[in-house]
Amino acid sequence: MSLASVESTLPVAVLSVVKHSYVPNGVFIHHRFKPVVVADDPDQPEWVHQRNEKYAAEINVPYIQDVTRAVTEYEAKVAVISSAAERHCDLSVRAADAGLHVVQDKPMSTKLSECDRLVDAVERNDVKFLMWNRNCLPAVLQAKQAVERGEIGKLLSLHADFYFAKDAGPPIGSRKPGEPPLDWLESLKAAHVTGADGGVGQDPMGELEVEGIYPLAYLQMLCPEPVKRVFARTTSHFHQLNADNHVDDLASVTLEMADGTVGSLCLGRIGNASHPDIGEIKLHLIGSEGALVISEARPEVSIYYRGQPAAEFPHVRIANDNDWLLADDLVRAIDTDGDTILNARMSRAICATVHAAIESGKNGRAVEVSHLP
Repeated sequence: MSLASVESTLPVAVLSVVKHSYVPNGVFIHHRFKPVVVADDPDQPEWVHQRNEKYAAEINVPYIQDVTRAVTEYEAKVAVISSAAERHCDLSVRAADAGLHVVQDKPMSTKLSECDRLVDAVERNDVKFLMWNRNCLPAVLQAKQAVERGEIGKLLSLHADFYFAKDAGPPIGSRKPGEPPLDWLESLKAAHVTGADGGVGQDPMGELEVEGIYPLAYLQMLCPEPVKRVFARTTSHFHQLNADNHVDDLASVTLEMADGTVGSLCLGRIGNASHPDIGEIKLHLIGSEGALVISEARPEVSIYYRGQPAAEFPHVRIANDNDWLLADDLVRAIDTDGDTILNARMSRAICATVHAAIESGKNGRAVEVSHLP
């Protein structure tokens, strides 16, 4: 492979960007990726078009209400998908079928059947797929290196705390008798200005479905064995929006791996007032020769000053190249015909684990995880 081909620019089409734009912005940190167009389907509601147009103006590219025409006319090689959750897989499938490599926001989908369709499209078209994740944070990489070096011997069990310190509207119990339940989509649209709209879409989603990919991706990277069975407890504990829409904002999950390793995670959206940082996010690893506890937020500095806004996190992460490393991982996969750090099959496995955990939380029983052959 020539140096020219390795260093060629990869034109990117952003296909719907209705959430906060951290995924396409993360991709564009890398010099190999160049935005050429923002596109979406013409039948989308006006608020979707407004957000797409706004982002297109910010990155100085056209906005086209025709996905097929935009991809073809602007000769895109990569698609970045940051749409409403239930549209993730459909847009990704269409991009893969057009021969584009795909970067997708989480969750993979609200339906496992859509994940299966996407895995088939990626493999059938021989394109690369990257689910955006946090696996390249310094502390997570340090945990991976410690396990690979055998610093704690054979890994026996692992646990992730993933408590996310953001609000989701009014606290539980704040709705007066007779008041209508909070509307999911309208509430998420309103939360856009604060960046708390991670679960935007028609279908209500609990924190397991919205944020579960992150801690489960940590566990998958540290212990690549497939998850056989899960047992979960879920509840709406903090937020009225979650309670009104019958989805969790707090969950605990126990995972049984194929090789006998035991995993677990505790996850929740615990509110702005609960923590001075983005949340309590830690990895606990137990091995045959020792144990590790690693804070995901490290390294960080704390900044306090007069007039500091109440919503501003005083703890600031440093030495964080997660976005660039993820984008570079995709570049490496494209250039060498390799695989990405979180490909379509891995992402589908995480989605299947999440869906099994949600089912377990509802029926109070252990649930087998559905895997592709």
